[in-house]
Amino acid sequence: MCKVMEDMRNEAVKANAIKAARSFLALGKLSYEEIANSLGLTVDEVKALDESKPA
Repeated sequence: MCKVMEDMRNEAVKANAIKAARSFLALGKLSYEEIANSLGLTVDEVKALDESKPA
């Protein structure tokens, strides 16, 4: 049961980091590296979020 709760928490943390990264990307003032470092994501994850934005 503890493992399930930990997994749920990790998913929530990841979802919040992705939401924040999208907000930072929308501002257009930070580099991929800065966003990744501040939110605990990889640069590739941040790039993928930027490339998937609607046109």
